[in-house]
Amino acid sequence: MAGTGPLKGSMVALITPMTETGTIDENALRRLVDWHVEQGTDVIVAMGTTGESATLTDEEWFRVVQIVVEQTAGRLPVLAGTGSSSTAKVIKLTELGETLPIAGTLCVTPYYNRPSQEGLFQHFSAIAAVARKPVLLYNVPARTGCDLLPETVIRLAQVAGIAGIKEATGKLERLEQIKLAVPASFLLLSGDDATAAEFMLRGGQGVISVTSNVAPKAMAAMCRAALAGDRELAGRLDASLQGLHETLFCEPNPTPAKWAVAELHRFSPAVRLPLLTLTVSNQPKVRAAMTAAGVL
Repeated sequence: MAGTGPLKGSMVALITPMTETGTIDENALRRLVDWHVEQGTDVIVAMGTTGESATLTDEEWFRVVQIVVEQTAGRLPVLAGTGSSSTAKVIKLTELGETLPIAGTLCVTPYYNRPSQEGLFQHFSAIAAVARKPVLLYNVPARTGCDLLPETVIRLAQVAGIAGIKEATGKLERLEQIKLAVPASFLLLSGDDATAAEFMLRGGQGVISVTSNVAPKAMAAMCRAALAGDRELAGRLDASLQGLHETLFCEPNPTPAKWAVAELHRFSPAVRLPLLTLTVSNQPKVRAAMTAAGVL
């Protein structure tokens, strides 16, 4: 069975471990899932941007989601990233993912083809029309070249099956604008680690996080404090993580995060082209941020 916990709190955008030859390291992936359960992560998001979904085949995509679901064994909810530039492909992946006991899907805005706001509305509406499980929107214009504006999010919040959004712009004013106009049940999740604590303190329900790959216990504690409205504790915990929030983006994601996790768990930091492994010059910076966060 799928995990039955709520979709909130510390939600890791899980890396996909790979061997030096570029194949999926299934044993390492299973170990990571167990580690996140032990460390207090609330939700696992498989095959998001950080999971290198853009460079995996559909068969590999399914295998990663399948392994994560199997290994969680109902202990945590699992979301599957299904985003693509093609509405038809998203629908295919959504239907495929829903053959597994996932809690829902996370769908990034189409990249490269730069649809209009009406095109985005129609895209997500078409996906929701076939989905049997909750669909979460994902807005990250710095990566996609496409910005899902608050007014379109508000429209989509009225569409049956669309359950929330991962808002990764770091613009906290968007949270306020959307929150005032959507149903109380609509999930508001941060996709920006650096501002996630404040996002939750202002009424968001969680963060889909890169930093959680490296410091899951600390991120879970920060999220619990923020969701409880404890600004002082959340701020103190977040302060120790700010170095990671910044340094994990010193090179294109997930390169630094994968290198850091590989350091912790002793597996390959390999990524697929066109990404490269972390440069030697940036390794001390990432290691220093890990030390400041208390994970080394």
